[in-house]
Amino acid sequence: MVASRTPHWIQNLGLSSGKIAPVIPLARGITVHPLDTILKPQSIAVVGASRHEGSIGREILHQLIEFDFHGKLFPVNSKADFIHSIKAFPSVASIPDPVDLAIIVVPRGEVLSAIDDCGKKGVTGLVVITAGFSETGEEGKEFESQLAERVRQYGMRMIGPNCMGVINTDPAVRMDATFAPTLPLAGRIAFMSQSGALGVAILNIARQLGIGFSYFVSLGNKTNVSGNDLLQYWEDDPQTDLILMYLESFGNAKKFMQICRRISKRKPLLVVKGGRTEAGVRAATSHTGALAARQGLDVATGALLEQCGVVRVNTVEELFDLAMAFSKNPLPRGNRLGILTNAGGPAIMATDAATALGLSMATFSERTCHELRRLLPPEASIQNPVDMTPQSDRSKYDACAQILLEDDGIDMLLVVFVPPMMINAMDIIRGLEQLRHKYLKPVVGVIMATEEFFVELNRDHPNHMALYIFPESAVNALAALNHYREWREKPLGECKRFEVRKGAADEIIQEAQQQGRSELSGEESLRLIGCYGIPVAESIPAANPEELKRVARDLRFPVVLKAVAPDLIHKMDIGGVITDLRSPEELVAAAEKMTESVIRHRGGTAAAGNLGFLMQEYVRGGREVIVGMSHDPKFGPLVMFGLGGIYVETVKDVVFRVPPLTDLEAHDMIRHIRGYGLLRGVRGDAPVDFDALAEILQRFSQLAEDMPEIAEIEINPLLVFPHAADFRAVDARVRLVGDRKERA
Repeated sequence: MVASRTPHWIQNLGLSSGKIAPVIPLARGITVHPLDTILKPQSIAVVGASRHEGSIGREILHQLIEFDFHGKLFPVNSKADFIHSIKAFPSVASIPDPVDLAIIVVPRGEVLSAIDDCGKKGVTGLVVITAGFSETGEEGKEFESQLAERVRQYGMRMIGPNCMGVINTDPAVRMDATFAPTLPLAGRIAFMSQSGALGVAILNIARQLGIGFSYFVSLGNKTNVSGNDLLQYWEDDPQTDLILMYLESFGNAKKFMQICRRISKRKPLLVVKGGRTEAGVRAATSHTGALAARQGLDVATGALLEQCGVVRVNTVEELFDLAMAFSKNPLPRGNRLGILTNAGGPAIMATDAATALGLSMATFSERTCHELRRLLPPEASIQNPVDMTPQSDRSKYDACAQILLEDDGIDMLLVVFVPPMMINAMDIIRGLEQLRHKYLKPVVGVIMATEEFFVELNRDHPNHMALYIFPESAVNALAALNHYREWREKPLGECKRFEVRKGAADEIIQEAQQQGRSELSGEESLRLIGCYGIPVAESIPAANPEELKRVARDLRFPVVLKAVAPDLIHKMDIGGVITDLRSPEELVAAAEKMTESVIRHRGGTAAAGNLGFLMQEYVRGGREVIVGMSHDPKFGPLVMFGLGGIYVETVKDVVFRVPPLTDLEAHDMIRHIRGYGLLRGVRGDAPVDFDALAEILQRFSQLAEDMPEIAEIEINPLLVFPHAADFRAVDARVRLVGDRKERA
């Protein structure tokens, strides 16, 4: 027999292995998720409930009553017998019934004792509204640390602190445990927000747009329950089809990536990420680190979100634009767009936007053109976009839209209506509403009407199609649908693990660390990447001119000579690289010339004291690319690929990804640089071996993950050719963790 406290609506969620917290088994196979007591409680205690108008304690209790919570409510206030006509209790422990969730709205100094009170009662779910913790400074951080430990000791799960509460619109629950003034609409969108104030605005905007939620959670400081926890909870939730997120920071970025990669193949995830830049980005010596720093923290965020199928937007306005499109439309079968309009200008703007965003303007079938010509006046345009002229009424819109939706060459339809005096915009919408449900194609509209029209529309037709005021917004939403469709259809690829000489690579790093060095020499750097199967140019070091002369007798010419010193970064700029040396005599002469050049640029003869040399096989031709890694403090290693050599700083044609890289992601990195055409070959040049290049990126990704001691590593240039056997890394730099840049 099921225990008496088991909610009747609990289902066996069938959570797969690897999720944040195990489900709790009950009788006869029924299971409870650890977050159910927060998001699906049968009983709630409001600790700090108040009679005072305008107080958060009163507003939360009021919202629960107003939204018709389907469970028991227990106000907790030691100074009141009744609040909101409900019997109040002096403590949670004094409540005679079981309590699933406690919402804590007491001053910060009373929070820990409130947690103890809940712990004694056996409460397992908490929402701590109270602020004044880590967001306020060091003292607040200490309070939050104590709070986290207390919650852990009692085995509770907690949203907050410093949050605005939680909402579940499920008819079996109906919980609005927030202090937002706007009651939410029911829907199939789950929303998490790291900002409480923004959460209030989001609920207001959603109500105005007629967008409903299945859940709304204000995460606050994420001390216990994280965004990753909620994502896993909503992954299998039958009430949720779409997940929206406002995030300011990531907790476990790697885990976020793994979770989203899995969920995004089933449910769309849309995110607006705050905190796109950071003042005072740490100094970086490599091109990789410098480029990552210049572009800010947003580089890592963008790479991570793109790799795991999350649709990223730049503003809350765009988030709602896309939410309307995703929640009201199926995914398109392809990227071919048809446009139906009664005005030429907006259609031209839509066409320009579609082309810029990678959509294709559909070509109509002969039947479609014939039917359109039969219906429309001679002055109308039957090409895409179809301009019906301003006199077109509902019957014309209905008939033409149906013709276009029946054309197999059209994957999505944009309908533009600029209301003339004699035609009612609401009639146009009613006709399209009836029509769009008959076809499994996205249909969105642009209604260039007054604000009053949209107020009336949202009031009288809350479930209307996705409508926009401007054509660019509508096209952007359709492009996002198509982009997500492409992600869903694209296989993830395989993360290969290569056989490497990791032990030898470790020895190179350990030797440098034992000597107190924060950088490897050029020769050591090349040996290090060679341990991971990356082809390198054959290199021989010489510590001084005398050693160079001894070695020169046994070299195979031609060779390249490079100056070696700890602070020599751009060697070419000061004459530190001389190519195509064909004899020992030329090599020695080049070394003398190089020494003079370094002395001149570094100021005095003493500057030559630590100057060494590196002799390399001369690799002719090839196309120069760069492969690098910079260690981001929040995301870990960040792999970069792009055009190398002189192009790095001038063109800055690079892309970033978060390892590990699958084989398909490695190929995707290569295709994403603007210089991809150069690698494919121009004017008869053969393309480089892309499979070999992609494997090098994967091997480099493995190195970046295997070697946490490396702060920055860069291969520049890596010379690539049509045949993999010719590939050579001719220069590399490695900086280790622990020098002044990490300590800053």
